[in-house]
Amino acid sequence: MSGTVKKMSAKHRHYVHVRRVDECSTLDELFTHCLPSFGGAFLRRIYQILDRAIGMGCPLTVAVSGPVTVSGQHHTWLIPLLETGWVAYLSTTDAVCYHDGHRSLDAYKSGPIHEVPIFTDDAALRDEGTIRVTDMAFDEGVLLDQDRFVTAVLALPEFQRKMAGTELRFLLGKYYAAQERQNGVTSGLLSTCYDAAIPIFVGAPGDGSVFLNSMKLWAMRQAGLIPAYAFDLDLHAEVFEACAYHRWGLFDNSVHALGTLILGGGVPKNYNLQPEPALGQVLGLPNVRGYQFDVQIVTAPVTDGSLSSCPPAEAVTWGKVDKDTYLQTTESMQSDYSIVMPFLIKALLDNRARYEHMVSEEGEEAVFAREPKARGYLRARAGYRLFDQRDELCRRLTEDVRANRAWLLESLAYPLAAR
Repeated sequence: MSGTVKKMSAKHRHYVHVRRVDECSTLDELFTHCLPSFGGAFLRRIYQILDRAIGMGCPLTVAVSGPVTVSGQHHTWLIPLLETGWVAYLSTTDAVCYHDGHRSLDAYKSGPIHEVPIFTDDAALRDEGTIRVTDMAFDEGVLLDQDRFVTAVLALPEFQRKMAGTELRFLLGKYYAAQERQNGVTSGLLSTCYDAAIPIFVGAPGDGSVFLNSMKLWAMRQAGLIPAYAFDLDLHAEVFEACAYHRWGLFDNSVHALGTLILGGGVPKNYNLQPEPALGQVLGLPNVRGYQFDVQIVTAPVTDGSLSSCPPAEAVTWGKVDKDTYLQTTESMQSDYSIVMPFLIKALLDNRARYEHMVSEEGEEAVFAREPKARGYLRARAGYRLFDQRDELCRRLTEDVRANRAWLLESLAYPLAAR
């Protein structure tokens, strides 16, 4: 018996083979051969899972919390990732969407953000009218101008109706884009998603300044200061839309699978993971699976018991991650994602450039036969444009709900205690 165990464990051993860094000519080689152990091994596995998911053409969803737009990280690595065509939709915060507009404001187009020490005299900053986000800072006037901009946009006629939050951010992206063009600044996150029809989900819309400015207009209407304000968020429609996209990934897209990249935790992470239980547990639809690929980079320790820190294996028990593949296709790394994302995205983009060069030299047929991953890497940069398809995809999900009538009606009954 012991001999059998020894043979089985030897068979499944992954022996460590490394390469000198000065023998590596690409980041792919560095990630693959020079991170053998400890924290580096987590990073290697995350890179290899992303490489595998992209290589098989799997649509990715991205959940990101934290001030990526204030800090400029959206320009360094997030927008380049979105421009590949690999990403189906984004889950983030209202604050990320709000701060995305600062660089295009008329008075601050030369650059509103400056760097300050993390450990600084915050009382002095307050006295001089400077607001700090970790080591990023800006004048209080930036917020006041951004509030005026958002208010002016929300008061426009096309916003005077009830809509899903994805439509709010799509339209907001249109106005951000116009402002960026007018002032000659680089495209931001929302305008990029607008151009690519990438839906943006915000699970806690009331926890941010876009909605605070909507509250201002609502309060002014309540106080009789303006004659009307009819904008409202349709949270039901937004959650249903997220479910429709998950259904698309599992059943309509040719790969029949989804992958997710989770950066930070909190509401963006949870919102990104909830379509599977919504479809399978709540709506009772059959054959619904979770994500096939799930990689996350978080700072929260797993022992704090929060959603932010829970690893993909825990999500398997909820059905949010595929139970049949998670041991090979998921990883959670404890790190500050701002440290590693530029290197990960650069490595993946370099892979794409390498495959593009191969195709230009040899043609698609030869390259795809020799390097199957090249096909997934070289999928159309135009992307999936799911926001353009949302009406049709929501219609298909509605048909599935209608077909599940008996199960759903039965699910309404529960022997409630007498009051």
